[in-house]
Amino acid sequence: MRRPRRSELSTPGSNERMLAAAARSDADLVFMDLEDSVAPTEKRAARDKVVRALTTLDWKPRTRAVRINSVETPYAYRDIIEVVEGAREALDVIILPKAKSGKDIWWVSCLLDQLEEDLGMTKRIGLEVLIEEVEGLINVEEIATATPRLETLIFGPGDFAGSQGVPEYAIGASPHYPGDIWHHARAKIVVAARAAKIDAIDGPYPAISDLDGYQREAQWSAALGFQGKWALHPSQIEAVNKVFGPTADEVERARTLAKAYREAEAQGLGAITIDDEMVDAASIRLVQNKLDMAELLGM
Repeated sequence: MRRPRRSELSTPGSNERMLAAAARSDADLVFMDLEDSVAPTEKRAARDKVVRALTTLDWKPRTRAVRINSVETPYAYRDIIEVVEGAREALDVIILPKAKSGKDIWWVSCLLDQLEEDLGMTKRIGLEVLIEEVEGLINVEEIATATPRLETLIFGPGDFAGSQGVPEYAIGASPHYPGDIWHHARAKIVVAARAAKIDAIDGPYPAISDLDGYQREAQWSAALGFQGKWALHPSQIEAVNKVFGPTADEVERARTLAKAYREAEAQGLGAITIDDEMVDAASIRLVQNKLDMAELLGM
């Protein structure tokens, strides 16, 4: 299922104040976290807080998601069962971290199949998967096609840095490496996602106060074809929505080009020139990407 994902806001599932603030935010998707931001002693209680937030807060039209714990932990199956049984149709997406192969996604999807049938749910819960282990990057094509539930691949640079053996300071950028240290991982993830007809979302930028750095990395990932990026704080949302969302002028221009090209095709022309710009079938594919995003955003 295609959804707006310019901004995906992370919120600790154990913090009720922050959950309420997330519901008021302008993020396209908010995910309540049961994994890294929740201490082991708080994970059980956090499930109840997440269910209560999902079912009682006003989430506007945005997508509501929950990041569970890895399938290699003892928390994952209870995360899924308790949150789905408690929230039911109030939950849109489950985010699976640290996926290493297609069987990880299959396991979650199979459990969701059984829960939805047992609960008589008419709504199918979507899946997003984090690629943040080196094994996950090696198997990313397999992961991308593991289940029809899968809507998104997400790059997780923090854990990936640890998995690859990269120093912590290189999570955002490295002074010892030219350019984007994560170019290979990002490019491989977005290609796998596009081939599987699903979205690709870039992961977080940990320096919350460095909005220029955050915007720079968002622009890098947008240039590669990502549809959005994680936000760790509401202050990052406005910037990332602008990077990944077309302006009204861009949408109007795209519609003008698409209309002109359709009219040219009807006359047997394969390429035309508009305002000194050549427009052909290849450039119309780029235009259509912008129009698809505009449709998702209701523009």
